Amino acid sequence: MSRVGKYPVVIPAGVTVAVNGNVITAKGKLGEMTYTASDDVDVKVEDNKVWVHPIALETGINRKDWGTTRAQINNLVKGVHDGFTKKLEINGVGYKAQVNGKILKLNLGFSHDVDFPIPEGIKIVCATPTNVEISGSSKQLVGQVAAKIRSYRPPEPYKGKGIKYEGEYILRKEGKKK
Repeated sequence: MSRVGKYPVVIPAGVTVAVNGNVITAKGKLGEMTYTASDDVDVKVEDNKVWVHPIALETGINRKDWGTTRAQINNLVKGVHDGFTKKLEINGVGYKAQVNGKILKLNLGFSHDVDFPIPEGIKIVCATPTNVEISGSSKQLVGQVAAKIRSYRPPEPYKGKGIKYEGEYILRKEGKKK
């Protein structure tokens, strides 16, 4: 049974949440986002809190939707109020990144540069050529963009070269012995 679903989502100051049937809309300083909940849950806004209740607790799918819907609404509220950020580190000789308008240009040791078009709703900043900060209001989109950029050159276990998440530990292997 979901234990996440029974807790309310607290709405911070500056954020408004509206429920219209199964469509939940959150507006804040970082924009507006919507989420469509399933028919198995009931969503209500009371006293600056969003409550999610399953329609029937007997079926397993209702319990799953209960916690998932609450988590999605929490991500909506956090996204329009604070936003989400992922940081990437680039390791390797000559590996670097820079932002040119709406394109992230990556030099990753290939014979060509990798040009990554920055999607709408995402902001990418390169404070240094080896650090990339991805931010936006959608947790799913920020994580997807970070994973896509990391997939161009994932870290390898021998020298640790490649793109990794900040704080990610790379299990290193010992090289060849003579």
